[in-house]
Amino acid sequence: MRIAVALSGGVDSSVSLHLLKQQGHDLIAIFMKNWDDEEDPFCPAARDYEDALMVADKLGIPLYAFDFSSEYWDNVFGYFLEELKQGYTPNPDILCNREIKFKVLLEKAHELGADKLATGHYARVIEGNLCRAVDPTKDQSYFLYAIEREVLDQVLFPIGSLEKTEVRRIAKEEGLITHDKRDSTGICFIGKRKFSEFISKYMPPQKGYFRTAEGKILGEHNGAWFYTIGQRKGLGIGGPGDAWFVIDKNVETHDVFVVQGENHPSLLTQEIFATDINWVAKGDMPHQFQATAKIRYRTQDEPCIVERVGENQILVRFNEPVRAATPRQSIVLYQGEICLGGALIAPSKKKSIG
Repeated sequence: MRIAVALSGGVDSSVSLHLLKQQGHDLIAIFMKNWDDEEDPFCPAARDYEDALMVADKLGIPLYAFDFSSEYWDNVFGYFLEELKQGYTPNPDILCNREIKFKVLLEKAHELGADKLATGHYARVIEGNLCRAVDPTKDQSYFLYAIEREVLDQVLFPIGSLEKTEVRRIAKEEGLITHDKRDSTGICFIGKRKFSEFISKYMPPQKGYFRTAEGKILGEHNGAWFYTIGQRKGLGIGGPGDAWFVIDKNVETHDVFVVQGENHPSLLTQEIFATDINWVAKGDMPHQFQATAKIRYRTQDEPCIVERVGENQILVRFNEPVRAATPRQSIVLYQGEICLGGALIAPSKKKSIG
């Protein structure tokens, strides 16, 4: 069996390649470039390629490089901008996994004669199901829920059963140049720069106001699309009392509505409608079932009851209210270690403020 390993130039994919070589597989490595800006210091594709090449050379594995910038722009970044313009804050990493890594890259791997594609994701496939990684602080199943179920038979996650500390230890012992390389954070094309600074290149600033739920103006900003539900940092609103949090926005008037207090009732909800369901678990989706659900990556999943209420819609009822449910972000469902799938949170049916 020939396996293609997505080699990004980071420690996780480097150790994945090493582990598969130890197991005696016929291997090739693939480096993919998704963002076309050679002068961009925040997305150093050239350096990542050099690191990937050094790892591949050390392990004696041939490396192929491909530029998927056009596909990324068409299938990920263009969608990302359109969603922002409509007032949503999408997660492009989920779309990148579905449309680029486990579609375009997987197809390229097959063209090169590979039977399977391995990546450095922290996740596992157990008896045909997508499962959480052993390391709960690094688990990436949330970002993988949207891939096609059939893809799970064609992919491997070699480090899914390892702790991150163990991955770095292996890399150091094997003398891999990536052993102490910092993890990439956030979206590559944004990197460490300010989100508003980057997006302003594609969506010109638009003056708007921060308002209370009653409509009182508290300050100015440069565009409603720079803010998301539940956001506290970067608002620049001072004054007495608790901190201010975003609860709603209007991209037509560019009003951003805020309230004081992290657990203000306007930030809490116990029922969420979601659309665009992707059921990645084995078997058909039940009409109603118990599960736990995450409404964003860095949150604990919470107990809930899920009911199918339409051909492509679910109603999720949580045992306890959840905070800052954000339209068009993903709600991902679990039963124990198994990731069942997920959907996109639908805009609230109640009338928006303003």
